[in-house]
Formats: sequence, structure tokens, C-alpha cells
Amino acid sequence: MQTVKMVVTGPFNSGKTEFIQTVSEIDVVATERKISSEAERIKETTTVAMDFGRITVDDNLVLYLFGTPGQKRFDFMWEILSEGMLGFIVMVDSARPETFREARSILETFRAYAPTPYVVAANKQDLDDAWSVDDMRIALRLDPEIKFLPCVALEKESVKGVLLELLYSILAEMEAGEF
Repeated sequence: MQTVKMVVTGPFNSGKTEFIQTVSEIDVVATERKISSEAERIKETTTVAMDFGRITVDDNLVLYLFGTPGQKRFDFMWEILSEGMLGFIVMVDSARPETFREARSILETFRAYAPTPYVVAANKQDLDDAWSVDDMRIALRLDPEIKFLPCVALEKESVKGVLLELLYSILAEMEAGEF
């Protein structure tokens, strides 16, 4: 049995918890706490340590999904969660351009933790005020070869598509002997 650890990261409220909950075959282990700060009251709760979900792809492959906290004050968990990861996903809220710079910073941080494959997911593409993937790529300064995928974290097929793209990248590196 091959297990693959993937990390789902990104700014606060970018959709990491929903992404994992949408596809996990187990009840997601979540460390959500009520938000006390009015400044961050976009939603009621926030992840303070991690989210954990699991997907059995087939008899030989299981994916373990670890979601990071999005708030800067919990970033000490990022390096811990990145240990042993074979790839990561950076979630970006397509409707909140004020978070794009932070998403780029998180991407750079995770690339420094481990030189593993990654994809960027433009979440919330179903919203009227969502930026297009092409415009977001420019704003985030992403090279054309970086997989940048439209996503709706509440739709199972959308989430599976993002996970498959990352898995293909991981498997390609394994076959090339880079792991």
C-alpha cells in the first residue's frame, strides 16, 4: 500500500477545510475554534492546528490530506505539517484579491520547506466577483508551467480534479527518480 501525504495550504478563508471535507472518506479531523477577533469575522471558526482527511484511490494508493491553518499567528504549524509531504496545494480565494500577496508568500514558504510538486487552486470560481484564472496568474506572478487550476471546493469533481493534477505531478517525479 502506497500512502501519499499532501498538504492543503493558503490564506485564511480560502477554502482549505471545505476542500478536504468535500472528498474525505472519513470524518475530517478538524481543529476549528470560534473566532474572537471582529477584524477576522468573515466566518465563525478558523483552523488552529490542522485538518486531516483520507481518500482511498484504489487498493494500492491512499492519500492523506493535511490542511494548514490560514492565519499567520498559527504559521508555526506549517513546517510541522510539511514534513514528509510529497506535494502541496495552495488554495487562493478568487474573489478576494487582497489575499493574493499572502497566497504568493505562502507558496514561497512551502517551496522552501521541501522541493516537492505543487499546484495552485483558484477557489470560489463559482462566485460572480471571482477573478479569472488568467488574471489571477498575472497577479500572483505564476510562471506558465505552474499548474493553476480553477476550483470550487464544495464540488467533489472539482476537488478531485485538483488532487489528480497534483498526484500526476508526484507520480511523474517518482518515476523520474526525483524522490
